Amino acid sequence: MLVRYKQDEKGKSVAFANIYTPNEHHINPALIDKDAAWAVRKLQQSGAEAYLVGGAVRDLLIGLVPKDFDITTSASPRQIQRIFYNARIIGRRFKLVHLVFGEKIIECSTFRSGEEAEDGSNNVFGSVDQDAKRRDFSINSLYYNPTNGQLLDFNHAMDDFKWHRITSIIPLDESFTEDPVRMIRAVKYSVTTGFRLRWNIKRAIRKYSEELSRTSTSRLTEEVNKILASGKCCDIFLALEHYKLLVYMLPCFSVYCRFDKEKQSLCELDRLVNLNKQGKGEEVGLAEQIRFLVDPLIVYQDDNQSGEDRFHETYRQIKVLLSPMTPPNYEVEKASMQLLSNQGYKVPRTYGRPTRIAKPAMSSRKASRAHGPIRKKRQSAAPKAKTGVPTVIEEKVALTSAEAHDL
Repeated sequence: MLVRYKQDEKGKSVAFANIYTPNEHHINPALIDKDAAWAVRKLQQSGAEAYLVGGAVRDLLIGLVPKDFDITTSASPRQIQRIFYNARIIGRRFKLVHLVFGEKIIECSTFRSGEEAEDGSNNVFGSVDQDAKRRDFSINSLYYNPTNGQLLDFNHAMDDFKWHRITSIIPLDESFTEDPVRMIRAVKYSVTTGFRLRWNIKRAIRKYSEELSRTSTSRLTEEVNKILASGKCCDIFLALEHYKLLVYMLPCFSVYCRFDKEKQSLCELDRLVNLNKQGKGEEVGLAEQIRFLVDPLIVYQDDNQSGEDRFHETYRQIKVLLSPMTPPNYEVEKASMQLLSNQGYKVPRTYGRPTRIAKPAMSSRKASRAHGPIRKKRQSAAPKAKTGVPTVIEEKVALTSAEAHDL
């Protein structure tokens, strides 16, 4: 093991990082994405410091094939953009760069100092050791250099890998109130790695679980999607329910997740996801993941219902069960079709989202006062559904460019 030193305020050399060689950390270079390794080398050739970081390094250390690779570097977003033709700068509070390789995206961030700018943003760049102190958990704070195979450890994370434990770097009173989603990630990491949560993390999760109530549904939806695609969603949901976190993510499933049929359905989803990861099965899309999640809880109406009404009712039930999550509507539609098809029901060819109930029409005088000139409407002939009930399609003609954008 090598040691990195720096000088303190008094000019004295102080050890601040351990450096592990390939013979010590045993990371398999063959598991590293070639585009990610190429991007790191290109940044280094430009004179910048660059490493692979986060979940990819964690997975490599425990022998898993990472799904995503993230890069962190001393280069600023603008400098990164000048180096790569396929770079796109995103974000407001803290700017990130996405390197686009076809359908694959590699996220590239600049070292952060942890300080806050005057405008309230986090766009204060720093050094690699400052960036390491900002990471959530020690197992996500290792920096791997694919060029020379060295692994940098600023937080004694390798000790946590040795003892199979998860340790928070940021003080927990600050960490879980600053970003409550970290509680979900702590539980998820514990299940996926087999590492135990330290006692102070368990206590803090129970203390701050209500903080999840102020988290946006978009972020919670993203976490649920990751859990469904993890290959261990059944165990993760049960663990989240144990720590009283699932009720803030999927309230309905916090009641039903312990039912045998629900657990069997989620275990079957995990089996299919893991087969795909091993290259032995087809990819399990989001619609199919939703189907496995809700299948044991869907109530089918009597057979006298029309195919279209049954589809709309199934769609409605899924939306209620997933609330407050907001998956794309077309994925919910596909899940509805799969559920009905598996039950032997004929799916209507003209399926779609349940139509909105039209509002009562205004008189021409009221419409003129409320919206100015009355919008023109034209009716187009609509195909008849299998039920024989015609559908009326009304198409609005926009009066302004803004209205055209909304339509």
